[in-house]
Amino acid sequence: MNTYERHRFPTDIISCAVWLYYRFNLSHRDIEDLLAVRGITVSREAIRLWCIKFGGLYARRLRRKHRGYGDTFYIDEVFVKINGKQHYLWRAVDQDGEVVDVHLKAKRDGAAAKRFFERLLRNYGGEPRKIVTDKLRSYPVAHRELMPGAIHSTKQYANNRAEQSHEVTRERERGMRRFKSIKQGQRFVSAHAAVGNLFNLGRHHVKAQH
Repeated sequence: MNTYERHRFPTDIISCAVWLYYRFNLSHRDIEDLLAVRGITVSREAIRLWCIKFGGLYARRLRRKHRGYGDTFYIDEVFVKINGKQHYLWRAVDQDGEVVDVHLKAKRDGAAAKRFFERLLRNYGGEPRKIVTDKLRSYPVAHRELMPGAIHSTKQYANNRAEQSHEVTRERERGMRRFKSIKQGQRFVSAHAAVGNLFNLGRHHVKAQH
Protein backbone atom coordinates (compact mmCIF):
# COMPACT_ATOMS: atom_id res chain seq x y z
CA MET A 1 0.00 0.00 0.00
CA ASN A 2 1.27 3.47 -0.84
CA THR A 3 2.38 5.13 2.40
CA TYR A 4 1.44 8.59 1.12
CA GLU A 5 -1.88 7.66 -0.42
CA ARG A 6 -4.66 10.26 0.03
CA HIS A 7 -2.15 12.98 0.99
CA ARG A 8 -2.51 16.23 -0.94
CA PHE A 9 1.16 17.23 -0.74
CA PRO A 10 3.99 15.45 -2.60
CA THR A 11 6.22 12.95 -0.83
CA ASP A 12 9.26 15.25 -0.91
CA ILE A 13 7.47 18.02 0.98
CA ILE A 14 6.11 15.67 3.66
CA SER A 15 9.43 13.91 4.22
CA CYS A 16 11.31 17.24 4.29
CA ALA A 17 8.96 18.67 6.94
CA VAL A 18 9.27 15.57 9.13
CA TRP A 19 13.05 15.51 8.71
CA LEU A 20 13.34 19.19 9.71
CA TYR A 21 11.31 18.58 12.87
CA TYR A 22 13.33 15.59 14.13
CA ARG A 23 16.74 16.81 12.96
CA PHE A 24 16.73 20.42 14.19
CA ASN A 25 15.37 22.29 17.20
CA LEU A 26 12.36 23.64 15.29
CA SER A 27 8.69 23.87 16.19
CA HIS A 28 5.84 23.05 13.83
CA ARG A 29 5.29 26.80 13.46
CA ASP A 30 8.96 27.28 12.46
CA ILE A 31 8.67 24.63 9.77
CA GLU A 32 5.43 26.20 8.55
CA ASP A 33 7.31 29.49 8.07
CA LEU A 34 10.28 27.82 6.36
CA LEU A 35 7.98 26.12 3.87
CA ALA A 36 5.99 29.33 3.33
CA VAL A 37 9.19 31.16 2.33
CA ARG A 38 9.57 28.55 -0.41
CA GLY A 39 6.04 29.09 -1.64
CA ILE A 40 4.53 26.04 0.09
CA THR A 41 1.41 26.86 2.09
CA VAL A 42 0.74 24.19 4.71
CA SER A 43 -0.63 24.59 8.22
CA ARG A 44 1.37 23.70 11.31
CA GLU A 45 -1.41 21.30 12.32
CA ALA A 46 -0.84 19.32 9.10
CA ILE A 47 2.89 19.25 9.86
CA ARG A 48 2.17 18.01 13.39
CA LEU A 49 0.04 15.17 12.02
CA TRP A 50 2.73 14.28 9.48
CA CYS A 51 5.32 14.04 12.27
CA ILE A 52 3.05 11.77 14.30
CA LYS A 53 2.20 9.51 11.37
CA PHE A 54 5.55 9.29 9.58
CA GLY A 55 8.08 9.87 12.37
CA GLY A 56 7.77 6.32 13.71
CA LEU A 57 7.71 4.88 10.20
CA TYR A 58 10.95 6.64 9.22
CA ALA A 59 12.56 5.60 12.51
CA ARG A 60 11.74 1.91 11.94
CA ARG A 61 13.19 2.05 8.44
CA LEU A 62 16.35 3.71 9.70
CA ARG A 63 16.79 1.11 12.44
CA ARG A 64 16.39 -1.73 9.94
CA LYS A 65 19.13 -0.23 7.77
CA HIS A 66 21.42 0.63 10.69
CA ARG A 67 24.98 -0.64 10.26
CA GLY A 68 25.19 -2.02 13.81
CA TYR A 69 26.28 -0.88 17.25
CA GLY A 70 29.51 -1.21 19.19
CA ASP A 71 30.17 -3.73 21.95
CA THR A 72 30.16 -1.28 24.88
CA PHE A 73 26.95 0.27 26.19
CA TYR A 74 26.82 3.41 28.33
CA ILE A 75 23.53 3.47 30.21
CA ASP A 76 21.94 6.31 32.15
CA GLU A 77 18.57 7.68 33.20
CA VAL A 78 17.32 11.24 33.76
CA PHE A 79 14.26 12.76 35.37
CA VAL A 80 11.45 13.87 33.07
CA LYS A 81 8.35 15.61 34.40
CA ILE A 82 5.11 14.84 32.53
CA ASN A 83 1.84 16.42 33.67
CA GLY A 84 3.39 17.23 37.03
CA LYS A 85 4.54 13.66 37.68
CA GLN A 86 8.13 12.47 37.69
CA HIS A 87 9.17 9.90 35.09
CA TYR A 88 12.52 8.55 33.93
CA LEU A 89 14.11 8.56 30.50
CA TRP A 90 16.40 5.53 30.15
CA ARG A 91 19.06 5.73 27.44
CA ALA A 92 21.86 3.50 26.18
CA VAL A 93 24.58 4.65 23.77
CA ASP A 94 27.57 2.77 22.39
CA GLN A 95 31.21 3.88 22.34
CA ASP A 96 30.66 5.82 19.09
CA GLY A 97 27.76 7.86 20.45
CA GLU A 98 25.08 5.85 18.63
CA VAL A 99 21.82 5.62 20.60
CA VAL A 100 21.04 1.92 21.03
CA ASP A 101 17.69 2.48 22.73
CA VAL A 102 15.77 5.11 24.67
CA HIS A 103 12.69 4.45 26.75
CA LEU A 104 10.37 6.42 29.05
CA LYS A 105 9.30 4.69 32.27
CA ALA A 106 7.41 5.73 35.36
CA LYS A 107 9.98 4.14 37.71
CA ARG A 108 13.69 3.40 37.94
CA ASP A 109 13.65 0.37 40.21
CA GLY A 110 15.05 -3.10 39.50
CA ALA A 111 11.99 -4.17 37.49
CA ALA A 112 12.24 -1.10 35.25
CA ALA A 113 15.98 -1.69 34.74
CA LYS A 114 15.33 -5.32 33.76
CA ARG A 115 12.68 -4.31 31.23
CA PHE A 116 15.09 -1.82 29.69
CA PHE A 117 17.88 -4.41 29.55
CA GLU A 118 15.48 -6.81 27.84
CA ARG A 119 14.82 -4.17 25.18
CA LEU A 120 18.56 -3.72 24.71
CA LEU A 121 19.13 -7.45 24.26
CA ARG A 122 16.27 -7.67 21.77
CA ASN A 123 17.40 -4.65 19.74
CA TYR A 124 21.10 -5.47 19.89
CA GLY A 125 20.63 -9.15 19.15
CA GLY A 126 22.81 -10.41 21.97
CA GLU A 127 24.83 -9.49 25.05
CA PRO A 128 27.34 -6.61 24.80
CA ARG A 129 30.93 -7.07 25.90
CA LYS A 130 30.73 -4.30 28.50
CA ILE A 131 28.19 -2.00 30.12
CA VAL A 132 28.98 1.25 31.92
CA THR A 133 26.47 2.72 34.40
CA ASP A 134 26.33 4.94 37.44
CA LYS A 135 25.96 3.50 40.93
CA LEU A 136 22.15 3.16 40.86
CA ARG A 137 21.38 -0.10 42.67
CA SER A 138 18.85 -1.18 40.03
CA TYR A 139 21.60 -1.82 37.48
CA PRO A 140 23.41 -4.68 39.29
CA VAL A 141 20.08 -6.49 39.66
CA ALA A 142 19.39 -6.37 35.91
CA HIS A 143 23.04 -7.13 35.11
CA ARG A 144 23.13 -10.31 37.20
CA GLU A 145 19.91 -11.68 35.74
CA LEU A 146 20.12 -10.63 32.07
CA MET A 147 23.76 -9.82 31.19
CA PRO A 148 25.91 -11.89 33.56
CA GLY A 149 28.67 -12.32 31.00
CA ALA A 150 29.13 -8.61 30.35
CA ILE A 151 31.71 -6.54 32.21
CA HIS A 152 29.98 -4.00 34.45
CA SER A 153 31.83 -0.77 35.19
CA THR A 154 30.62 1.93 37.62
CA LYS A 155 33.79 4.05 37.77
CA GLN A 156 33.37 7.76 38.39
CA TYR A 157 33.05 9.85 35.20
CA ALA A 158 33.11 6.70 33.04
CA ASN A 159 29.44 7.21 32.19
CA ASN A 160 29.78 10.80 30.95
CA ARG A 161 29.10 9.72 27.37
CA ALA A 162 25.53 8.63 28.25
CA GLU A 163 24.92 11.68 30.43
CA GLN A 164 25.99 14.05 27.67
CA SER A 165 23.74 12.31 25.15
CA HIS A 166 20.73 13.52 27.14
CA GLU A 167 21.53 17.18 26.43
CA VAL A 168 20.03 17.27 22.93
CA THR A 169 16.80 15.71 24.16
CA ARG A 170 16.68 18.16 27.08
CA GLU A 171 16.98 21.05 24.65
CA ARG A 172 14.11 19.75 22.55
CA GLU A 173 12.02 19.05 25.64
CA ARG A 174 12.37 22.71 26.70
CA GLY A 175 11.44 23.88 23.21
CA MET A 176 8.33 21.69 23.29
CA ARG A 177 7.45 22.95 26.82
CA ARG A 178 7.74 19.44 28.19
CA PHE A 179 6.24 16.22 26.94
CA LYS A 180 2.47 16.03 27.24
CA SER A 181 2.21 12.27 27.85
CA ILE A 182 4.38 9.14 28.01
CA LYS A 183 3.08 8.02 24.61
CA GLN A 184 3.86 11.36 22.97
CA GLY A 185 7.28 11.53 24.65
CA GLN A 186 8.23 7.98 23.69
CA ARG A 187 7.13 8.56 20.11
CA PHE A 188 9.32 11.64 19.87
CA VAL A 189 12.48 10.34 21.55
CA SER A 190 12.45 7.12 19.49
CA ALA A 191 12.25 8.96 16.17
CA HIS A 192 14.65 11.66 17.33
CA ALA A 193 17.27 9.04 18.29
CA ALA A 194 16.98 7.20 14.97
CA VAL A 195 17.38 10.40 12.95
CA GLY A 196 20.26 11.53 15.18
CA ASN A 197 22.10 8.24 14.56
CA LEU A 198 21.81 8.82 10.82
CA PHE A 199 23.87 12.01 11.15
CA ASN A 200 26.31 10.69 13.75
CA LEU A 201 29.79 10.28 12.28
CA GLY A 202 31.30 7.45 14.31
CA ARG A 203 34.97 7.53 15.19
CA HIS A 204 35.49 4.33 13.21
CA HIS A 205 34.59 6.32 10.08
CA VAL A 206 37.18 9.04 10.75
CA LYS A 207 40.75 8.52 9.57
CA ALA A 208 43.60 9.03 12.03
CA GLN A 209 45.02 12.06 10.19
CA HIS A 210 41.69 13.85 10.59
